[in-house]
Amino acid sequence: MLRLVLPKGSLEAATLQLFDDADLGVVRGSDVDYRATIDDPRIDDVRILRPQEIPRYVAEGTFDVGITGRDWIEETGADVVTLTELHYSKATARPIQVVLAVAEDAPATGVADLPPGVRVHTEYPELTRRFLQKHDVDAHISLSYGATEAKVPEIADAVVEITETGRALRAAGLKILDTILVSYTELIANPTAYGDPAKRKAMEQVQTLLSGSLEARGRVLVKLNVDEARLDEVIQLLPALKSPTVSKLFGDDAYAVETVVAKSEINTLIPALKERGATDIIELPIAKIVH
Repeated sequence: MLRLVLPKGSLEAATLQLFDDADLGVVRGSDVDYRATIDDPRIDDVRILRPQEIPRYVAEGTFDVGITGRDWIEETGADVVTLTELHYSKATARPIQVVLAVAEDAPATGVADLPPGVRVHTEYPELTRRFLQKHDVDAHISLSYGATEAKVPEIADAVVEITETGRALRAAGLKILDTILVSYTELIANPTAYGDPAKRKAMEQVQTLLSGSLEARGRVLVKLNVDEARLDEVIQLLPALKSPTVSKLFGDDAYAVETVVAKSEINTLIPALKERGATDIIELPIAKIVH
């Protein structure tokens, strides 16, 4: 039913891992194969292509649904439907930022300080052009094919580049003047395909699986038993999505309690629960959380 396109390159490994976590494992002949399959009745065809191209292909109807970054949707101006943001990037859950940067020792402290004719190199020429026009900056914008930050100051006076933390830009001797765009990974759809009820339902079901898998990351399920007299003490320790689930144990003045907690907290939480009377504590991994 659905023709799906996934991003190659920096987002590739993280995207394939997400689909695997969502029980939508992507199978292909080799790591360089652009064709793939997913053993799911909702997905007929899978391609793996550069994220820069994906918004245009989805807008044109070559594919029904795809994954790319908001940066490339804005750069191409593609007419697509955003089904959801997917909070993951190359290595973290943080978004990337498209920023304007110059040499650390440059006199400019903001975009308005850029001189007429400033040389700006970037992989985002259209996004950059619109941003600089908005700020009345007369610039000479050149398309960069990579290693953009290395072009200052001999080849470029400024660059528009992506960053997650700013570390690579600082290492290259650059400072950020402004943030042009905050970009999450997005699940996008062709407007015509989205208008088809059967395809829309399939898209929404795929979205549920992907979002549920992301929601479950970094969380675990904790189950325990506790005597009635100490139940309140244990409940006070437990974070929860809403509230812990509490069930009376048969034939005993005790309760079974379960809740979802951050994995990062579990090393301090379990000893604290034991000290407050919890017994039979079990920690279980979670594959998906669907609201």
